[in-house]
Amino acid sequence: MKILAIISGEYGKRHVSNIQTHRPSNWEVQIWQAPESFPIVIDYPEEYIPANLPETDLLLSFGEHRGVAELIQEIAIQTGSKSVIAPVDNESWLPRGLARQLRNWMKDINVVCVTPKPLCSLTETDYLESRFKRISYSDPLITEFALFFGQPEIQLTIDQKTRKITHANIIRDAVCGCARFAAEGLIDVPVDNAEEKAGLLHHHFPCLASMGKDSDFGDTLMHISGNLLKENINKQVKAYKDVRFFTPGKHSE
Repeated sequence: MKILAIISGEYGKRHVSNIQTHRPSNWEVQIWQAPESFPIVIDYPEEYIPANLPETDLLLSFGEHRGVAELIQEIAIQTGSKSVIAPVDNESWLPRGLARQLRNWMKDINVVCVTPKPLCSLTETDYLESRFKRISYSDPLITEFALFFGQPEIQLTIDQKTRKITHANIIRDAVCGCARFAAEGLIDVPVDNAEEKAGLLHHHFPCLASMGKDSDFGDTLMHISGNLLKENINKQVKAYKDVRFFTPGKHSE
C-alpha cells in the first residue's frame, strides 16, 4: 500500500514517525510538508500543491490548518488516491462542517473519506463523529490501515495470584503511538490501579488532541481519547478487581 501523509507540524510528525516505525513491510510511506499558512479563501488549490506528488493509494491528512482540508480533493485527484483519512483532533484544524463537506467532495470523485473524531476512534469498520454516533464505512485500504493503527487495543496478560499485569501485547496502536507507550508503562501494575495508570500515561505521552471543550461530546477530545484507552483496559481487568461492599450503619470487621 502506498501512503502519502500530509503534515504541517509536530502533531503530524509524531503520527508519521510511529507509522514508519511500526508499519507492515509492504507499506510505502511518503510525506508532504504543507504550507504553514493559507488565505481565508483558497480559490485555486492547485497553486499550493507541488506537481510532483507521488502516486498514492491512501492519503493521510495530518495538517494543522483548515486550509489543508480544502486541498485534499485536488491532491487526491493528482495522486490517484483511492481513500482518505482526515481526523478531527482539533476543531480549528478541521471543523465539523468542513469535515462533512470533505466527505461529500471525496464522494463526488469516488474516493472514500473518513473523518474520525478523535483519530483514535477509528476501527476496521467505523469511527466516532460525536458522543453517541459512530459512522460505518466500507473500504479495504482504510480497513487495512485500521488493523494496525486506530482505536487502541492492548491485550493484557494478568497473573491471577498477584493480580498484576505481566504482559501487554499491542493488537492495534493509536496512530500517534500512545497505546504502545501506555502498554509499556502498565507492566507490573496491579489491576486495581490499571485504568488510572493508563489515563495518566495517556496524558503524559502526551496526547495531542484538543484540550478545548467540544460541543459534540461535551468534553475535551483529549479526554475522549483517554477514555477509549481506559475502556480497553477496563474490559480486561474488571474480573480481577478487588471489589468491596459496605453496609450502611454497620462497623467494618
